[in-house]
Amino acid sequence: MSKRAGFFNVSLDKIISNDQSFLDQARIRLLYYGLGIVFITLAALFSNIYYQHEPMLTYTALLMLVLTAVFFKILTYNGNWSIVSHGLLILATLVNLTNVYYTLQNVNIITIQLVILVIIFSFYMLGQTYGIFYSILNLIPVLVFLVIQYNDAYFIQHKPEELEQSTLIIAIFANFILLIYIHSHFYNAFYRNIQALRKTAEDQSDLNEKLESAIQKAEKSSQAKSEFLSVMSHEIRTPLNAVIGMSNLLLMSNPRHDQKENLEILKFSGTNLLAIVNDVLDFNKIESGKVVFENIAFNLPELMQSICGGQKIKSEEKGLQFKLDVDNTLTSKVLFGDPTRITQIIFNLVSNAIKFTKEGSVVVTTRVVEDRHNMITVNFSVKDTGIGIDQSNIDTIFEPFAQESITTTRQYGGTGLGLAIIKRLLELQGLKMHVNSVVGKGSEFTFNMEFPVSTEVYVPKIDNKLPFQANDTLSHLRMLIAEDNVVNVMLMKKLLSKWNITPTIAENGERAVQLVQYGNFDIILMDLQMPIMNGFDAAIEIRKMPDPRKANIPIIALTASALFDIRERVYNSGMNDYVSKPFKPEELLEKIQSLTITA
Repeated sequence: MSKRAGFFNVSLDKIISNDQSFLDQARIRLLYYGLGIVFITLAALFSNIYYQHEPMLTYTALLMLVLTAVFFKILTYNGNWSIVSHGLLILATLVNLTNVYYTLQNVNIITIQLVILVIIFSFYMLGQTYGIFYSILNLIPVLVFLVIQYNDAYFIQHKPEELEQSTLIIAIFANFILLIYIHSHFYNAFYRNIQALRKTAEDQSDLNEKLESAIQKAEKSSQAKSEFLSVMSHEIRTPLNAVIGMSNLLLMSNPRHDQKENLEILKFSGTNLLAIVNDVLDFNKIESGKVVFENIAFNLPELMQSICGGQKIKSEEKGLQFKLDVDNTLTSKVLFGDPTRITQIIFNLVSNAIKFTKEGSVVVTTRVVEDRHNMITVNFSVKDTGIGIDQSNIDTIFEPFAQESITTTRQYGGTGLGLAIIKRLLELQGLKMHVNSVVGKGSEFTFNMEFPVSTEVYVPKIDNKLPFQANDTLSHLRMLIAEDNVVNVMLMKKLLSKWNITPTIAENGERAVQLVQYGNFDIILMDLQMPIMNGFDAAIEIRKMPDPRKANIPIIALTASALFDIRERVYNSGMNDYVSKPFKPEELLEKIQSLTITA
């Protein structure tokens, strides 16, 4: 019932609301105006029959007149069109059958009209089920009466009453008016409904076009963001390459103690800035759905030792106890998974544990929780005695660019992306991080990860290859460097001079191709973003050369780009490997050694 309606309400507006369907509103209007027509008709019939001295018909007309007024009041009081419809149909059925079997004892045109009215009204107002029910309830008894009357078998003691011509005219005329009104009203309602549906379809079509346009804009925006981040990455990494590279060179030159401290600070700051850049790029890569998980063989204890080795030193420098506890049953097992992503997750967790712990310990535990021979479930745990996290803020710390509080951000620094990256990486694998933390006592981050197990038994690798030392001579290597940045060229020359390598420099890809055509080189270091011809196209041209020795020169890509498909593009263009700027000298040296020995 509408809050505006009440017992004394007679307004249609107060029983119709926008919450009702278009069809229900049409039903209420039909009843509201239809009951008015019926009331007027019954009043006229009552007046006409009253002076004919037909008591049964008079009482029937009076009862119908009163009940019509009651139904109108029910409708205007609470707007319940369903109850009113059932009431009207029951009343019409009773009146119709009473007239046929008792009052008139005949089936006339008024009876036929009433049956038709009941059929039409019941279907329109109450739907198919009730429409069939009320139609049968009126039609079958009338047909049965006609059959009985046809056989002259119907007889009762009551003498039938007769309708004068004036009464017939009024009733027939009123019934036709009602039939026309019901059809007209619902035709108009259905027509308006069809128009509304057409308008809705047109609006939906417009909305779909706008949505498609918005999606295209969002995709372009996302692409522009990725390209912007890639460009910014290149622009930031290029000077960082010089800062970190020069720091490494100076540290390799046996500086004085005071100079060494300054250089370490410089290198530390550059490395921290690089870590921030990498976090932003990694998060963007994950959010863009560009992450593809590898499934390669690895040994978990060896991986954990590699991850935690440098972290242990960092922890001990801070005066913390560091413990790595790996389940012994994992020692001889070869697992399949993505060691790079595991490294990223564990490294971030351990880094956070060390950063937020002033005193005490950091414990990294790896335990087998279920071993099914071909599958194994491993629990990873990183526990610290640090500042802890308030329970109300545990969900917050996993949100991007968020830490527990502004005070935490100011005191400990960081972008707030580490845990967000971890959460996304775990969610992409259907995993969940569990946090148990007490403020002032410490935190523990745990998660389970399932791995397929190889049938092979792990055998530790023995590296017989001796690393190059500063006094090793690599002067036999003929190296070509394709690089357009003057600072990077200077850095590379200084670094390579430590290894007794004198490179040839090409300022762009086109020049590099020319130098390879007319010269002999053992290895090429190729920058990717250069004027005139980029590194990808230059590598493709070199691989097309007719001389097999030149076409197969080992090429290492040097890139400061952060495009998601950079590795795939490097290998598709024919290059052998790549090193991201800023690079570690030992990493570059190892790859040069590997490719030149292989070549």
